[in-house]
Amino acid sequence: MEKNQIKRELQQTADGSHTLFIPEMDEHYHSVNGAVQESQHVFIEAGLHRLSKKELTVFEIGFGTGLNAFLTLLDAENSGCRVNYYSVELYPLDRQLIKALNYATVICREKQEQFAALHEAAWNETVRITDYFALHKIQGDSNSSELPEGIDLVYFDAFAPDKQPEMWNQEIFDKLYAQMSEGGILTTYCAKGVVRRMMQKAGCSVERIPGPPGKREMLRAMK
Repeated sequence: MEKNQIKRELQQTADGSHTLFIPEMDEHYHSVNGAVQESQHVFIEAGLHRLSKKELTVFEIGFGTGLNAFLTLLDAENSGCRVNYYSVELYPLDRQLIKALNYATVICREKQEQFAALHEAAWNETVRITDYFALHKIQGDSNSSELPEGIDLVYFDAFAPDKQPEMWNQEIFDKLYAQMSEGGILTTYCAKGVVRRMMQKAGCSVERIPGPPGKREMLRAMK
């Protein structure tokens, strides 16, 4: 699937924030029950807020709309935690779609420039966005991309296993485990048993925890 062949439709979710819909895959980037609500619950509260370090390395699978990165940047500004944020994305969004996204308007109007900066940052190099947040976007496939070392937190935000099965495999969970720091956390909206078993086989302890609005459960793994 080439980047220019992917049709994406902008849609508003239940909390007023946007998601993107891909008709060809019948898949949304974020929950229709609330995009911001979902990201805040799954990645910030269940992941970022469980770590108390003053400096963190975060690795995200699926940069997508930049929502998870934006929420992490805002949280880092509030907490004073320095975040080195890596994210891998095979199909970056075009500028027209990025400009239409309303996350800064919904979450924090004063940070519109920072949200834009996340998307404007050069690929495959480290760019400092704020004093507390440095971004390194990797354009490529997470299965073959080189991962950073000492990962404290993984946001596993690929499309659902039944939509993008090639993203959910034993090799990627083994690779992530090898690169995670002791006590490192991985969170994902997915709660499928097959995914939980792959994480356990990699060496993680895994728990099912309450999911975001509209979803009963999600998974959190720890090294």
